[in-house]
Amino acid sequence: MCPRRCARCAGHSLLWLAVLCLVANVLLYFPNGETRYAAEGRLSRFVWFFSGLAGGGALMFLPAFVFIGLEEDDCCGCCGHENCGKRCAMLSSVLAALIGIAGSGYCIIVAALGLAEGPLCLNSLGQWNYTFANTDGQYLLDTSTWSQCVEPKHVVEWNVSLFSILLALGGIEFILCLIQIINGMIGGICGYCCSRRQVRTCVKMS
Repeated sequence: MCPRRCARCAGHSLLWLAVLCLVANVLLYFPNGETRYAAEGRLSRFVWFFSGLAGGGALMFLPAFVFIGLEEDDCCGCCGHENCGKRCAMLSSVLAALIGIAGSGYCIIVAALGLAEGPLCLNSLGQWNYTFANTDGQYLLDTSTWSQCVEPKHVVEWNVSLFSILLALGGIEFILCLIQIINGMIGGICGYCCSRRQVRTCVKMS
């Protein structure tokens, strides 16, 4: 597979992953499908860090479109300046991939912190606080403690599910961008030609 085809595949994957991150982050603002908690500011602090909207979402569109833009079918070009330009394009995709690494890394870190701290909720004592903040994430393994959060209903399940999704999506984005860094270096250094036969054909044409 030519490096550009690998980049195109990564780009389309990142595009869909970014959309999913956006959706997951937006849903975090409406626990149990209700809007009043967002209006009252009674959401986990890490929801407001926009890990899925910015890091794993909007920021990922840049590398995604850059990778997709490398989908030119002509693998060899004219074996002159055009090929050189293609190599530069592959190397430039490495910079876009680094931006993707930063965005996905941010998404992973914030989602992990959100999972570890737990949601802001009304506990059985009638107080709004981070009920599981001092459990070092152990509450994730003991679902029987989740009932300590009275309001919003099922907020623990809501937060755990969506932050876990963001963590997973961010992880996949990170891996894809890391692969593209390696792919971009290979494509930039070795060129676009998919095989020695194509290279010889280009030399004859020149």
